[in-house]
Amino acid sequence: MQVHRLFLFFAFFIWLEPASAQDKKYSIVIKGGHVIDPKNNVDAVMDIAIEGTPGGSDGKIALVAKNIDPKLAVQVVDAKGLYVTPGLIDIHVHYFWGTDLKGTYRNGPNGLQADGFTFRTGVTTVVDAGSSGWKTFETFKAQTIDLSKTRVLAMLNIVGEGMAGGKFENSLDEMDAAKTAEMAKKYPDEIVGIKLAHFSGHDWTPTDRALEAGKLANVPLMVDFGGADPVLPLEELYLKKLRPGDIYTHCFGGNSDNSGKGRESIVDISTNKVKPYVMEAQKKGVVFDVGFGGASFLLAQGQPAIKQGFYPNSISTDQHISSMNGPMKDMNNIMSLFMAMGMDFKSVIAASTWHPAKEIRREELGHLSVGAIADVAVLNLRDGKFGFYARDGRIEGKKRIETELTIKGGSVVYTLNALVDPVNLPRPAAKK
Repeated sequence: MQVHRLFLFFAFFIWLEPASAQDKKYSIVIKGGHVIDPKNNVDAVMDIAIEGTPGGSDGKIALVAKNIDPKLAVQVVDAKGLYVTPGLIDIHVHYFWGTDLKGTYRNGPNGLQADGFTFRTGVTTVVDAGSSGWKTFETFKAQTIDLSKTRVLAMLNIVGEGMAGGKFENSLDEMDAAKTAEMAKKYPDEIVGIKLAHFSGHDWTPTDRALEAGKLANVPLMVDFGGADPVLPLEELYLKKLRPGDIYTHCFGGNSDNSGKGRESIVDISTNKVKPYVMEAQKKGVVFDVGFGGASFLLAQGQPAIKQGFYPNSISTDQHISSMNGPMKDMNNIMSLFMAMGMDFKSVIAASTWHPAKEIRREELGHLSVGAIADVAVLNLRDGKFGFYARDGRIEGKKRIETELTIKGGSVVYTLNALVDPVNLPRPAAKK
């Protein structure tokens, strides 16, 4: 009789506990944060409710309103004094890590594992910028895209092997537009563009083949010029080669002199002015992306451009094993650097969320519309005296962005200062 009563007690408890959770209308409510949502022009203190299975990967934005009852949520995030934005989107990373010691960024030692470097900086979506090509993409997909909790997308290198060093990246025989386009069309959910990178030589052939692949697959091209003697003129690239929507990355890099060798810069170093055709190209629809990297950004280019009102369309890190501990560090650091140069906070958020979402044609991301995928970053904008540097100097800033909490697909995946009470919920599914 005692055993029977004990069984009934535990059966009742097991039945009752899920029912109480089911009484909650929302899985998460974010309370009291200053919401910045560039797509919807929201810039105000608001609450955000997220619906979906707690701990699952199907969470959606349910409501954005002035005062949402916290009792309706399984978890409550106290965001008072903080900023709430869409999950950040970094469209230039190198995450094809591996064990081929000669593979550099292709299945090699220069790549990083996505989940170790994204959520802690509010990043929920990344684009690997050409680490893999048509010969190696399926390996990258199997070992990185399919296994990461971060949403990992890819620009497919026009070089079949991908970023496997100069032997491959300077070989025209490796650049097959038809096979590159075929692979891009085979995986449209993962491949969002074509990448040209690192070719050295005064030759338009690599650009033309990459453009052909982009046209065949109907995806944008991202260009990272290597070097040439003399330089390949940017005016010809922007106004004669690139289509509206094509992306020029490392836009604030280039030469620091007038040698006419290497890579041309967008700011005329003799006048300190953005070249007129650069402004024309941006109006035409050419996308200018930061791609900070290890040495692909110059303060002498970025500062005068920002001062003249020439803002990058998108902010990205070019994160890899060499860049992460140098001037670049991470997405939050680069966003803070652009504020230190004079770019306003709202524009920085737009260039890190909604703009890159449009650039990669994933407009279901990068915003906080009701019904949208619940990718959210909660950011602290710290006041103080902070230093930022590049290969040509250093500057000071009064603000630094720091990620307090990240939500991916409706699940809390990172919290710095325990803004939300821990709940024993299943980990989010790996697949997006």
